[in-house]
Amino acid sequence: MSTTTTRGVARPASAKASPARPRRGLRGSSTFNFWLFTSPFLIGLTVFVYVPIGWSLWLSFFEARFTVTPSKFVGFDNYWQMLQDSKFTGSLVTFTVFAAFIVPTTWALSLGLALLVNRLRFMKAFFRSVFFLPTACSYVAAALVWKMSMFSGVRFGLMNTILGWFGVENIAWLANPDPPWYWLVIVTLRLWLQAGFYMILFLAALQNIPPELYEAAAIDGAKPGWQTFRHITLPQLRATSTAVILLLVIAAYQAFDEFYNLLAKTTWGRPPLVELYNTALGESQDYGEGSAGAVILTLLILIVTLAQGRFLGFGRGDDK
Repeated sequence: MSTTTTRGVARPASAKASPARPRRGLRGSSTFNFWLFTSPFLIGLTVFVYVPIGWSLWLSFFEARFTVTPSKFVGFDNYWQMLQDSKFTGSLVTFTVFAAFIVPTTWALSLGLALLVNRLRFMKAFFRSVFFLPTACSYVAAALVWKMSMFSGVRFGLMNTILGWFGVENIAWLANPDPPWYWLVIVTLRLWLQAGFYMILFLAALQNIPPELYEAAAIDGAKPGWQTFRHITLPQLRATSTAVILLLVIAAYQAFDEFYNLLAKTTWGRPPLVELYNTALGESQDYGEGSAGAVILTLLILIVTLAQGRFLGFGRGDDK
């Protein structure tokens, strides 16, 4: 053992610390940690998502009335029956029109709110929270508030009270399909519920735009306002806008809660999911046709989504 001398006194040299030995075995590996944290999620995703999807696809080819374990194979007969159902096909057409209206409206409103909040110099966090809070509200609770308070058909409803100040008679917002005032109720409810969420997405994208672009534009003589918004802000938001539009299209076709609670006792304005609910879980209990309708709706959403992505350039680089 080597020694060192300090003021004439020999002392043993301190032993060098041995390097830490890497942990071996499964417990110390990154693979074990990966599966440890992701396995609960994967198990839940498989049990509650993938298995029901596969089971629904399998049921759509069988006669499954009052049973989920059928034995009679019918091929594409369930699909043909659903496509001949005027209520189901009518709901698909109606909600294609609904998606064509609600998607750009929500996009414009959420983008406008994001632009306003982003320009604030004080209380930005307050207004961001105020606009985002409706997202945490239940669709069922919000639908009941809209139905029983905001757009109640009696004169004590908020909208009828406001219209009464101008001498307008009470309007039965949800009781009469002609004129279809119920669309105003549904559209305002959906705008209030989901605009705040997409505002947050746009706000995050706005804060990621380099300020040097606006400085260069100002040097080149671009006027602040519409010119900079059109040539700088909007192109920089292309990826976020595309993602928002795709999410809005999917959400429009999957609308169920507010329609079921607002129009449950009516025969108009029913979304496709309500028709599938009545087919599969109503008096007929036809799980085969209900599953076939669900597959048709999924394919329609997929086609519209791919067409939107193709048109808006989702996945393409900025230079293309």
